[in-house]
Amino acid sequence: MITFDDVSLTLGDRQILKNISLDVQAGETRVILGGSGSGKTTILRLILGLYHPDQGSITVAGQEISTLTERELFTVRQQMGMVFQSAALFDSLTVRDNVGYRLWEQRCVPDEEIDRVVLESLRFVGLEDTLDKMPAELSGGMRKRVGIARALASGAKILLYDEPTAGLDPINTCMIARLIQRLKAKGHTQIVVTHELDVAYEVADRLVMIIKGRVLFDGTREELKRSDKAVVREFLEPNKVLPTEWSPLPADLG
Repeated sequence: MITFDDVSLTLGDRQILKNISLDVQAGETRVILGGSGSGKTTILRLILGLYHPDQGSITVAGQEISTLTERELFTVRQQMGMVFQSAALFDSLTVRDNVGYRLWEQRCVPDEEIDRVVLESLRFVGLEDTLDKMPAELSGGMRKRVGIARALASGAKILLYDEPTAGLDPINTCMIARLIQRLKAKGHTQIVVTHELDVAYEVADRLVMIIKGRVLFDGTREELKRSDKAVVREFLEPNKVLPTEWSPLPADLG
């Protein structure tokens, strides 16, 4: 469904990704792990065609997208739904209008059908009673769920998530993870970018760990837990590798 073959990308004078290869099967939920600045979100931007690689190829749903024009990318993007870290809802639109935004833009089905799809999508995330609310009236967790409903309403079979549980309390984090699992059961292909191990272990079929733009691990959660690579262990168990008295502050500020 999604394949990276020896992909590298440089932005400015910094190489962001180095010889990345990965293969996401249809119906699979793949988690991309890594610290801040490791290149995780850049992979999503490449899949969306927002960046073009310096070398290598990227295939989405059987189509090589690396050299497509913006017009040609439109059809590919229609197959994908993006769930942003900030939810990225339109503040001036109601929940109903946010969720149905792509469908109203396309005007390819009657308004009555859009209303039905919007309601079903909100019901799926447990927010059918928020149709007429504004984003400012919702909690952070509710906004993330509306973002998922919007991606679902678009009809996309490929769902991309950028840190979907960032900033959420444990209850809302659990709710988002369960929604990702339910969408997998509906047959969606999903890529989840996160640095939260509990979420990764709960939703992933397979995991990729990106460190400094390179793939350091690609496998199952059980294989990840057994990995003896020092840099992987450092990410998984930082409390075991950081000095007991370590402090990030200079001594004269402590």
